[in-house]
Amino acid sequence: MIKIELASRALGFAAAASLSWGALAADITGAGATFPYPIYAKWADAYKKATGVGMNYQSIGSGGGIKQITAKTVDFGASDMPMKPEDLEKNGLMQFPAIMGGDVIVYNLKSVPTAAIVLTGPLIADIYLGKIRKWNDAALARQNPGVKLPDQAISVVHRSDGSGTTFIFTNYLSRVSEEWKTRVGEGTSVAWPTGVGGKGNEGVASYVQRIDGAIGYVEYAYAKQNRLSVAKMTNRDGNVVAPSDETFAAAAAGADWSKAPGMYLVLTDQPGKQSWPMTGASFILMRKVQEKAENAKEVLKFFDWSFRNGQKMADELDYVPIPAPVVKLIQSTWKSQIKDASGKAVY
Repeated sequence: MIKIELASRALGFAAAASLSWGALAADITGAGATFPYPIYAKWADAYKKATGVGMNYQSIGSGGGIKQITAKTVDFGASDMPMKPEDLEKNGLMQFPAIMGGDVIVYNLKSVPTAAIVLTGPLIADIYLGKIRKWNDAALARQNPGVKLPDQAISVVHRSDGSGTTFIFTNYLSRVSEEWKTRVGEGTSVAWPTGVGGKGNEGVASYVQRIDGAIGYVEYAYAKQNRLSVAKMTNRDGNVVAPSDETFAAAAAGADWSKAPGMYLVLTDQPGKQSWPMTGASFILMRKVQEKAENAKEVLKFFDWSFRNGQKMADELDYVPIPAPVVKLIQSTWKSQIKDASGKAVY
């Protein structure tokens, strides 16, 4: 049987716990980022019904996805941290964005209403640096006048696995906090100054749900499905914004993929009145020379179908679909970069 499995069943996505299909020769395999897992599961279910072709996607984190595609154990890898052009070249890979969305800050404070808290990037950095330890800290109180913050310890939750969600989060903090950039930096995994680690977006969400006083970061769909309280944020232009497909799209609006070598582009801390500060794209990684050309062709057919038919499904989960002009650019890279062993274009 072919299964798309979520690392934990705690989430409760209708399609997430286990999607079982009869195996076909054309079935494809992928592994990597948990950030896009909800939409990949939804696309895969619809694609299976439309074409009979199944997909086995392991939601193991971006670091794992990079390792597996580099080791040639899957047909495609998925990462929310784009690989730099020189690393793509060194490993014989190409990449393209498949979907866009956002990281959000979630919290569990029984005495504070949902969505009542507003945070800035520097405040989030200080919490994760261990400098702000109580919810009623003076800096948090100044940022949230009128909100009765409890005299309660902040329980910091972060990812324990290599994660593109962590890359988006730490890349953003490195842009807004010089101390964070110097002491911790950015990456799919970092040396956390404080806090407890949860595996996957679902692991972080589960910890935050269980611990009164907790704070964490997850992809937005996980926050919505778990009905977690989500903080608003002050963006680069100084405006308070809430996460939504509109604010994610606003952050992505200025992205010029045509001028990004290897399609390497990071969307955090973008200008714009409505821009969500922790917006990111999730990337698909494929080998330029394909030993299994038919499998590669099926992967490209799947994403081509998803680009053409998956927008409504993406909207329902508050992801931002890739714009049509960028899809055309992506398809041109498929034709020019993905070849079979004889040098013939796969797509």
